[in-house]
Amino acid sequence: MMTIDGRPVGPGHPPYIVAEMSGNHNGDIGRALAILDAAKAAGADSVKLQTYRADTITIDHDGPDFRVGKGLWEGQRLYDLYQDAHTPWEWHEPLFRHAREIGITIFSAPFDPTAVELLESLDAPVYKIASSEIVDIPLIRLVARTGKPLILSTGMATFEEIEEAVAAAREAGAKEIAVLHCISAYPTPIERANLSNIPDLAARLGTVVGLSDHSMGTLASTVAIGLGASLIEKHFTLARADGGVDSAFSLEPAELATLVADTCAAQAALGTPVYGPTEAEQDSLRFRRSLYVVADVKKGETITEASVRSIRPAHGLLPKYLDAVLGRKASRDLKRGEAFKADMVEGGVPGA
Repeated sequence: MMTIDGRPVGPGHPPYIVAEMSGNHNGDIGRALAILDAAKAAGADSVKLQTYRADTITIDHDGPDFRVGKGLWEGQRLYDLYQDAHTPWEWHEPLFRHAREIGITIFSAPFDPTAVELLESLDAPVYKIASSEIVDIPLIRLVARTGKPLILSTGMATFEEIEEAVAAAREAGAKEIAVLHCISAYPTPIERANLSNIPDLAARLGTVVGLSDHSMGTLASTVAIGLGASLIEKHFTLARADGGVDSAFSLEPAELATLVADTCAAQAALGTPVYGPTEAEQDSLRFRRSLYVVADVKKGETITEASVRSIRPAHGLLPKYLDAVLGRKASRDLKRGEAFKADMVEGGVPGA
């Protein structure tokens, strides 16, 4: 279990829902503030930023190594993409202030030591290490040394890389760690979500586990809760039609509200292992089958399949006693519609 800004996160607690703003502010702080409001209204627990500058995450270079290959941003220069998507340093304080005023947690994924320094000055309650940074062990150690809870995304990572990152965080002092299964494809085809990694990560790492979900819609996230995820992260925008670097695979406000409701329902539906009729099933017990007299029988007459059958409701002997009843003599007159009881045959029914 871990605690984020006073909220317990882990098995037995409601799913923790993170709305990822990323670059969906489209360079407008007013829109960024509106995203905070919309996430709060939809029921998300927190909003996550990404804290970097284009110059701290890459360099301004035109070489082929510095261009995006296939996918949503194909052909773009890394520097230009990050310049468009980044959240300006000077926005952080008003965004953190506004989030606290409206009562939603705000935190960020830092991408270099200067980002950690900024976020520490704002008393960020938790940190996220993005998938591409899971191999940046110095950054993980730096973040872990803050003593704050740490969330690690695992997109593209081998298990050995995940294990190394978790070990580095623990060695540097991180006590509360969540590991998010993630597929770094934008968007992720649902058939490639590979959600079976979630219970495997939980069993092998002993951490809180969750899903950083880049698939379309809310299905993968809801299924993930049933597999043991405690934390869900989804990209969020006011409207996909407004465009933006991540808008194509982001949820809109009504969809985020659906995600919150469906994941909470999925978690509630898990329950605990129990057999036998539950409280909700008590009224349905009478609709089970049992043995009933379906034709009048005189005392001393032989009981046959024409006179006793297994039917609904369930006030007579269990159907398994039918063979023990057939061919026996009636101990009294039996009337059609009577629930068949053990004392209705001469000598009774053994075991009933």
